[in-house]
Amino acid sequence: MQAPEVVDMNLASRMVRPGRMRQVALRIAVGLAVVGLVTACGAADPPAQAPSEDLAVALTDSPMEHALKHLDPKYVCPMHPQIVRDDPGSCPICGMDLVEKLMDPMTGKHPEVTLRPVVVQNMGVRTGTVERGTLWKYIRTVGRVEFDETRLAHIHPRADGWIEALQLRAEGERVTRGQQLAEMYAPAVLSAQIDFLQALEPQPHGVAQVKVDKARNLLRLLDIPDDVIRDIERLRAPRNRVPVRAPTDGIVTQLAARQGMYVTPETEMFTIADLSRVWVIVDVFEAQIDWLAPGLSTEIRVPARPGRVWKGQVDYLYPELDPKTRTLPVRLVFENPDLALKPNMFAEVVIYGGPRRDVLKIPAEALISTGERSRVVKVLEAGRFQPVDVVTGMEREGEVEILAGLEEGERVVLSGQFLIDSESSLQASFMRLSMGDRGEGEASAAMGGAHAHP
Repeated sequence: MQAPEVVDMNLASRMVRPGRMRQVALRIAVGLAVVGLVTACGAADPPAQAPSEDLAVALTDSPMEHALKHLDPKYVCPMHPQIVRDDPGSCPICGMDLVEKLMDPMTGKHPEVTLRPVVVQNMGVRTGTVERGTLWKYIRTVGRVEFDETRLAHIHPRADGWIEALQLRAEGERVTRGQQLAEMYAPAVLSAQIDFLQALEPQPHGVAQVKVDKARNLLRLLDIPDDVIRDIERLRAPRNRVPVRAPTDGIVTQLAARQGMYVTPETEMFTIADLSRVWVIVDVFEAQIDWLAPGLSTEIRVPARPGRVWKGQVDYLYPELDPKTRTLPVRLVFENPDLALKPNMFAEVVIYGGPRRDVLKIPAEALISTGERSRVVKVLEAGRFQPVDVVTGMEREGEVEILAGLEEGERVVLSGQFLIDSESSLQASFMRLSMGDRGEGEASAAMGGAHAHP
């Protein structure tokens, strides 16, 4: 009786890395090799049953390949794949007969592809080298110019009163620190001046000084400038109207006060913004957050100022992502001495994350991205190619970092790799179909049948 045909897994096992089952097989093969597997196969004693393959074929196999041919089959339930048994039987859950689980020789594999030189030339195949170098991390995004909120001044009165002698007439006026914006009459301020003047009158020793200091501090709490307090003390006369002055240099961005208007401490009369330094708020994608840190250098360009570049730095990373866009707001700071940057301008932003040195990299055009994984076509030798899975890192300026799957000095295909990869996938499909056509009996004999050689 002729021995059943054995599944040839030699080519498939050489093409790719083994999976979990092949790792188990490798351990079995190594153990068998130690005790003389091939020697036992070719022993002088007569075999107990018909040989499963020729000795010449067996001697050409690697230990792992030889062990894979003689692995015992496993039996699984079609409805409950977690039920795995070494022997035939029925499922303890549903009672269905267990079926043999055949090992797919092409699981995770990419067969080699051999092309004639004329085909390689017609396809215009170009190759590149896997090398080590430096990749610069940087983020390109867009942002918007905003006020530096630490340089905003909101001016409120300290007491109820009326605005008189208003000197600002419109928003957008530029003011300087100490500039008088208006004058205000407030009964509470006038009463505090009278108390101060009374405290200045001669008092018993040790009492007048305390009362004067208390009255002077009350005027300061009412936001009366020190020079005005000194004039009141020198002239010994109160002032019906006291000045309202700008606390900082900047632009008047809000003007709510009007001539003769009655105001209270809740009234925001003026808002002044110092635009000599501005913020730029950008949105950074979640995958790039790890590259960010306060203090990183950055630069911006705005369409309104062609050719100009402003250099700044990352100031703050906000603690929460936008749940809709999945981006993180990041605040950048830029000096703006000539006020060329205006709030609400759009800006093109580059954030530099620094170099990553001594990384393994390839040209980005060599990468084949399938959505689930990435791979490249590696050049084995002249006319022989093989797709390999790779793990990629950062990608910048037409280069991709390789974290796993390739070694320095290896060559990869830069053009025509998609056709080669398709051919490899087609070969893998044919090999799977070939294994399926052998039938359950032949596959069982090939993987778990008699192990003997003539």
